[in-house]
Amino acid sequence: MATIRIETTIDAAPEDVWDALRDFGALHTRLAPGFAVDTKLDGSDRLVTFFTGTTLRERLISCDDEARRLAWTIVDGPYEHHNGAAQVIDAGGATRFVWTSDLLPDTAADPTRAMMQQGAEAIRRALESARSAA
Repeated sequence: MATIRIETTIDAAPEDVWDALRDFGALHTRLAPGFAVDTKLDGSDRLVTFFTGTTLRERLISCDDEARRLAWTIVDGPYEHHNGAAQVIDAGGATRFVWTSDLLPDTAADPTRAMMQQGAEAIRRALESARSAA
């Protein structure tokens, strides 16, 4: 099983980053605009359309306000197994954003890593922009 971990420092308050991350249905408007272009809620699932045109069903596993950690699984697409988690960590007024995915098959690791790197950059841009606008 492949594990991918992406860490990004975001020049935004951790509480603001967490507020955007925990808003499960607003991925395309608050957290990663441009990377995710649409999100539709369907019970505890969200259907996410990415900039590539691919739509995946993601199921919410947990939302832990105390740990500022969100976990989900992708239940369709190119994966036999996928578990994702993102956590917001206070970095002295800024935020350390940690995004981890465990997945099968291993052959999906490289394209998934590339997507996660693009997603992390979109998240950083969006949240730093929101902070500048405030």
